Amino acid sequence: MDLLNTLVDKGLRRELPTREEALAVLATSDDELLDVVAAAGKVRRHWFGRRVKLNYLVNLKSGLCPEDCSYCSQRLGSKAEILKYTWLKPDEASQAAAAGLAGGAKRVCLVASGRGPTDRDVDRVSETIKAIKDQNEGVEVCACLGLLSDGQAERLREAGADAYNHNLNTSEETYGEITTTHTYADRVDTVQKAHSAGLSACSGLIAGMGETDEDLVDVVYSLRELDPDSVPVNFLIPFEGTPLAKEWNLTPQRCLRILAMVRFVCPDVEVRIAGGREVHLRSMQPLALNLANSIFLGDYLTSEGQAGKADLDMIADAGFEVEGAGEVTLPEHRATAGGCGSHATGGCGSHEGGGCGSHEAAGGCGSHEGGGVCGTAAPAPSANEPRPDLVAVRRRGAGTDLAPNA
Repeated sequence: MDLLNTLVDKGLRRELPTREEALAVLATSDDELLDVVAAAGKVRRHWFGRRVKLNYLVNLKSGLCPEDCSYCSQRLGSKAEILKYTWLKPDEASQAAAAGLAGGAKRVCLVASGRGPTDRDVDRVSETIKAIKDQNEGVEVCACLGLLSDGQAERLREAGADAYNHNLNTSEETYGEITTTHTYADRVDTVQKAHSAGLSACSGLIAGMGETDEDLVDVVYSLRELDPDSVPVNFLIPFEGTPLAKEWNLTPQRCLRILAMVRFVCPDVEVRIAGGREVHLRSMQPLALNLANSIFLGDYLTSEGQAGKADLDMIADAGFEVEGAGEVTLPEHRATAGGCGSHATGGCGSHEGGGCGSHEAAGGCGSHEGGGVCGTAAPAPSANEPRPDLVAVRRRGAGTDLAPNA
């Protein structure tokens, strides 16, 4: 396909595809899907080899968010039966993080529901960052606390944070249809604050909320312009008790096309498969590793993921390898330019973003969440019908007395 050859050439040169080319990727047929994956895989391997970075989420404060993000299980008015608890103590959060790091994660993402942190909240998170870094040499820490006020990004950086995550989620044109309590511009401003403070910026999207192909391309092009080091791609988890509970618009093939489009538009950034991979990619998850170079390990913020060991087995069986703590995630030109991507430069090492996204993503107001159960053998969901069998609410790990999944 001439289109794919063109996109590979552009990806290897870090050249922006045209909007028409990006839309054409989303419009390819199922017969062409493996060709699309193979082409995007060439770009992924050129910049990241066969390494897969593991990230681990710790939900510092769950539920009771005043924002009305339609996709979020923690939103104002949510009837989703998720865990609800106030701030974890620094030692509790550090203990939770240790489970993910023991499972192979390089980065811990500290997420808290809410519109944004107070100065006291920044103090709490700063203490937590210190506790985690004191006990785990070389760990990367990403904070995801919502909208930032002036000076807060700098304080997090001084406390040792490497990155900050805040997702754009969808296109500017349609943003008001999913959230009314803050604006698209508010989100852009927070990403820019993180950049300006020297934090590695992580910002991504949520697919599956009823958006058009044009919306998907718009938000990815906006992300390219913001130039985050990490772009998490969340697939909506339609939690019962939220306004989008019946939005089952994704197939595994659609998810793969979206990931391929993101890779072509953002060829040299860390593309992470975030919330919802187990629910929507199902048995196609290993194929998606040819497109993305980063995933979350174990559970998400308010929903369960597949077993951590299953994640590790999947990576090995697909012929990939877990990225080591001493390896630099980003290509040299990005790692040296922004300071992240490398522990040696004091930066983070990836840019990643662990995934929160501020309010998050796929299911979470402060969360990334998404999650879902592993469900690799689950049947395809019926359009517009709730599927509680595919979405398991997290009942273990942070905020409980049960061991975490990592």
